Amino acid sequence: MSTTPADPTAAGAAAVPPLFQGLFDDAAVFPPGNLPVAEAVPAHLAHRAARYAEAVGPLLCGAGRLGELAAAAHAVGGTGSRLRVGLVLPGGSSELGPALTAAAPFLVAGVELATRDAREAVAALDLLLPPDVPAAVELPRELLRGDGLEEVLDVLVDSPYRAKFRTGGVVAGAFPDEAELAGFLTGCAQRGLPYKCTAGLHHAVRHTDPATGFEHHGFLNVLLAAAETDPKAAADILAERSGEALAEAARSLTDRQVTVIRNSFTAFGTCSIAEPLDDLAALGLLSPALTSQEDR
Repeated sequence: MSTTPADPTAAGAAAVPPLFQGLFDDAAVFPPGNLPVAEAVPAHLAHRAARYAEAVGPLLCGAGRLGELAAAAHAVGGTGSRLRVGLVLPGGSSELGPALTAAAPFLVAGVELATRDAREAVAALDLLLPPDVPAAVELPRELLRGDGLEEVLDVLVDSPYRAKFRTGGVVAGAFPDEAELAGFLTGCAQRGLPYKCTAGLHHAVRHTDPATGFEHHGFLNVLLAAAETDPKAAADILAERSGEALAEAARSLTDRQVTVIRNSFTAFGTCSIAEPLDDLAALGLLSPALTSQEDR
């Protein structure tokens, strides 16, 4: 495998670089976006048909809204079978069976199961999940502090499932600090455990939201920290606020490093597909031709 860094802005470059392929799961119907399902379906189909489609993951939908999703798909021409859907199950394992049944019209691209008991969640997924459907298990952050994190990651590393970590929300307390997030990232890296993140990562670079004052992690920071096994090194990367420095580090990654990173940090949910793409284009990491308004 080549170890020569690729320049995504080089002449003729028109593809989404591997570092960002499939990174952005479409969480348009979740806060703070809260796009109506009837609008989210055609918007998602447009994303999947755009020149940047390689960057876009499945449309995420909560178990309680699958009926709305089916109706919206029917309204745009019976496109249910074309919709790649990620099932988000905040109610735990009891939602799994009914949600899989309700999602029959769609291509289920993944399941995200929230739980307070990792072993119970793994057992339910083993029992009910089709073998070709990936899943991620999310526990409340308060259960992942101290020895709790080690215990949960050890349970998941012995399973076929990813971990899921919440990196933001609609209140300040929903955002973990650099040390907490670094502990999760390095715990996964030490075990070779893949994971996804959700919430608060709309922008590439760490920043303070001017409207709320919340401290947001940058998804580019998380990508660059994903290969680290030392918590201090990971926390330093997560704290970096220079887009230029992060972009230069991303451009310097070898093919092998990109593979390691994306085998670890598989995706994150974002209620905006446009914002992260625009950030990458502004940093010179994505061809502007892929993000033109023609595809929005």
